[in-house]
Amino acid sequence: MSGAFSRIGRTFLRYLVKTAFLLLAVSIIAFALVSASPVDPVQQYVLGVGGVSPEQRLELEAYWGVNDPPVERYFTWLGALLRGDFGQSLLYRRPVIDIIAERFLNSLALMLCAWLFSGLIGFGLGCLMGMTRDRLPDKIIKQVCYILSSVPTFWLGLLLLLVFAVWLGWFPLGFSTPIGMLNEDVTLAQRLHHLFLPALTLSLMSFANIALHTRSKLVDVLESEYVLFARARGEGPGSILRRHGLRNVLLPALTLQFASFAELFGGSVMAENVFSYPGLGSAVAAAGLNSDVPLLLGITLFSALFVCVGNLTANILYGVVDPQIREEQP
Repeated sequence: MSGAFSRIGRTFLRYLVKTAFLLLAVSIIAFALVSASPVDPVQQYVLGVGGVSPEQRLELEAYWGVNDPPVERYFTWLGALLRGDFGQSLLYRRPVIDIIAERFLNSLALMLCAWLFSGLIGFGLGCLMGMTRDRLPDKIIKQVCYILSSVPTFWLGLLLLLVFAVWLGWFPLGFSTPIGMLNEDVTLAQRLHHLFLPALTLSLMSFANIALHTRSKLVDVLESEYVLFARARGEGPGSILRRHGLRNVLLPALTLQFASFAELFGGSVMAENVFSYPGLGSAVAAAGLNSDVPLLLGITLFSALFVCVGNLTANILYGVVDPQIREEQP
């Protein structure tokens, strides 16, 4: 038992060091790209506030270190970041960390629902396609997957919004809560009602890859010699899928599913803007369009950390799904 805990501790520590170096690299690249862009945070602040005198503008430039060398500005920003100071949002006039904390809960609910839907639907349809290879269900589902893989997120979101919200009136046009209601008065059913269409859009955009990948792996398993021997012993399709197929295709599907965190976050930017959903995706889009540099850098680092946590969770679950991986960990 102690040996297992020590292996888990070493794995966690090694991954923690890798994550720290990755976040450092992301911070350097993001800061360099923002510094090389024509964005002037002082000018954006002046345009937003208005009535700023030339003396006050010089004080703002000195406060933000606009005229300092880029390396010095980076270390000043990094030092404040390590102290927990992500800066002040120029767009929302609030601390960046408060905006991220507020928007992250909405985005997490959206991405988790879409992630679960896409994983379950994609894995189930992939198994169905593999078991009915080259037959009618396989051909129909495969064509649907190919179509959804090529459809842009915003187009699918607009289509679902037009059909289910405008024509049928089954779902609201947007937002995460009903308009005019306080957050403490909103029920769970109302939140899920507003969440359904954005989550469905994201899940439909990402389940196709999992379904096609699962189908391909299951076809390889069904063509293997041990499955041929199982059929010769008289095992039926259900027994073959349960005893030989699921274990062999679950780990690749799980790997692909956890690798879709970054794709889900990118898709949420479009989905949240289409449905006016107040999450990190809409916040980063607003930050980019309005040159809100502190908010843009803060969300960039936080999204990288979110993907790293997802990968760590995947590494832990690999040992649960396949004990051989757990035993081979140093």
